[in-house]
Amino acid sequence: GKMVYALRELGFDYVFDTDFAADLTIMEEGSEILNRLTCYLNGDKSVRLPILTSCCPAWVNFFEHHFPDLLDIPSTARSPQQMFGAIAKTYFAEKIGIDPKRLFVVSIMPCVAKKSECTLPTMRGEDGIPDVDVSITTRELDIMLRANHISPVHLPEEEFDDMLGESTGAAVIFGVTGGVMEAALRTVVDVLTGEDMPRLEYADVRGLEGIKEATVNVNGTDIKVAIVHGTANAAKLLNAIRAGEKTYHFIEVMGCPGGCVTGGGQPIVDARTRYYVDPRAARAAATYSEDESMAIRKSHKNPAVQKLYAEFLGEPNSHIAHELLHTTYVDRSKDT
Repeated sequence: GKMVYALRELGFDYVFDTDFAADLTIMEEGSEILNRLTCYLNGDKSVRLPILTSCCPAWVNFFEHHFPDLLDIPSTARSPQQMFGAIAKTYFAEKIGIDPKRLFVVSIMPCVAKKSECTLPTMRGEDGIPDVDVSITTRELDIMLRANHISPVHLPEEEFDDMLGESTGAAVIFGVTGGVMEAALRTVVDVLTGEDMPRLEYADVRGLEGIKEATVNVNGTDIKVAIVHGTANAAKLLNAIRAGEKTYHFIEVMGCPGGCVTGGGQPIVDARTRYYVDPRAARAAATYSEDESMAIRKSHKNPAVQKLYAEFLGEPNSHIAHELLHTTYVDRSKDT
């Protein structure tokens, strides 16, 4: 709440929580997972598995350069940053009655790779306008606040703006390794079983091991998943898949060790502090604690996301959803 107030003090007209778009990402990515899994479980062995997450732009850049033969495996869902920008310049602009060209969308991210992501030609609307105009890091935001003599600690709290500001516990854990997997499982298992399952925590996908494996049984069928963070670990896992040594249905990949919570744009923790505190573990614990405090903890139960589909997108993976919320990949192996 203090951060929301601080951002308005800096001059932003609207302040939204990107966690809303994390819930939206689960709806789109989860729908892809369900479609492929359903076909595979019904006997269609031509379905390309495993499906790989695609919300980390550093990871996307890595597999485009080093694994071009696997470009048809990752989900085509954009990252939450890019989904939010696309919705802001279409649905939101329409709702407030403003020309999208007058909107300047700034994302504040723990990630340096987001800067190049928002400049990609595939991340623009039909009119050529970028969905996200500028991406700054959390560390750069700190510099901006200090330069403007704004100390969030001493400010009152305000709420995010309505319409695109509501989020769930599933979205909160999105930035820690294993978080996207756990958020997806909360929705995918509900849909596959046709029930509102009481299970919310998937402890097997949590933790800071470089490569984690887990099996989730759904209606008697084992779904094999893997979670990997750090591109060296990702390469190791993908090479094992290439060689036929490993098989999975779904894999979450994050480029930074520990996930986005310790991304390249985050505040730097000095060596003395690291001796006493592991920032990866501390930030992960904070996200799980916040998740537990949320009233809604499954992405598909977010009423704001439900309203967006009802009023604008229709359903996950609809034609308009594909135009705005999905992307394509490029073979960059010959790039210099």
